[in-house]
Amino acid sequence: MSSIEQLHTVGQSIWIDNITRDLLDDGTIARYITHFGVSGLTSNPSIFEKAVANSKAYDKALVSADERGLSTEDAFFSVAIDDLRRAADLFAPIHEATDGIDGWVSLEVSPLLADNAQDTIDAAISLFARAERKNLYIKIPGTSAGIRAIEAVIAAGVPVNVTLLFSTEQYLEAAKAYYRGIERRIHEGLDPRVQSVASLFISRWDVAVNDRVPADLHNQLGICVGRSTYAAFRDLLASSWVAGLVAKGAPVQRLLFASTGMKDPSARDTLYVEALAAEDTVNTMPDNTLLAFADHGEVSVGLEALQREAAERLAQIAEHIDLPELAERLLDEGKRSFISSWELLLNSVSTKVDTSS
Repeated sequence: MSSIEQLHTVGQSIWIDNITRDLLDDGTIARYITHFGVSGLTSNPSIFEKAVANSKAYDKALVSADERGLSTEDAFFSVAIDDLRRAADLFAPIHEATDGIDGWVSLEVSPLLADNAQDTIDAAISLFARAERKNLYIKIPGTSAGIRAIEAVIAAGVPVNVTLLFSTEQYLEAAKAYYRGIERRIHEGLDPRVQSVASLFISRWDVAVNDRVPADLHNQLGICVGRSTYAAFRDLLASSWVAGLVAKGAPVQRLLFASTGMKDPSARDTLYVEALAAEDTVNTMPDNTLLAFADHGEVSVGLEALQREAAERLAQIAEHIDLPELAERLLDEGKRSFISSWELLLNSVSTKVDTSS
């Protein structure tokens, strides 16, 4: 059995954490679907910033958007939506075959809105309508304002990928907001089948602590947080509240493991993928991690079997690190990093327009 088949047997979907117009044009995304079983795609401001800055594929479209009088931000969204429409169409057969569980692509609202709930709600509804693809997730960060927005956006019928979650506690806040949104739809007699995923970031934990914990705990914190959060995910699904909503037609909000590319060159490059294989989850991988896992990845035991070990290691790490404080810091740093990437992205768009006009 291939490594890809092993993940599918466990019950985990493989998504690619990348999109560029060049990857669409040269058929790479299509090959990922047919050769590696990739069943979805995620994007973020950093990915799009690199895509626009490092390719000429967007130049004409950006100049055209400028000539139509679009703002720099709207010019970006026009080309991003074009890309994601194409990607959504590639994944549409998977979306139909899985009854909406897989086959998704994701577009993030402006990171500048991370602390403004109402503007996030308005932007999410608008972007989803503009894209005109039912298999498009709108990404909303798990900030305090974002959590408030998630409930309203789900209640409005817009699928959501909750991003920038780091801890089990942050995950639970996001998941509860999702199910509250579904509950509102049920109470209003609306279709409860509005899908969502909750994206837990893994590698940034270890980048933050590897130089502060003993060597035998290097590259273990992200895995332990992932396993702990998966246990909370399972407990929430088994609760009478969520089970009751599911019985009325609500989808299960799957847990998505993000930031699963290994940053430590001395560690196994497929470590996070192998350690976080679990039923009813998604792993969204950068290209190099996908290719590495397809080449030599192995899944020897499901994540569920390792919960006790994860709890013990978390306790060991907690002797050196204030984990709740670090979780909040990682969320704040992630928010600021995406804002920085957003500003670079808009600068790249302006530069493309100026040099191509």
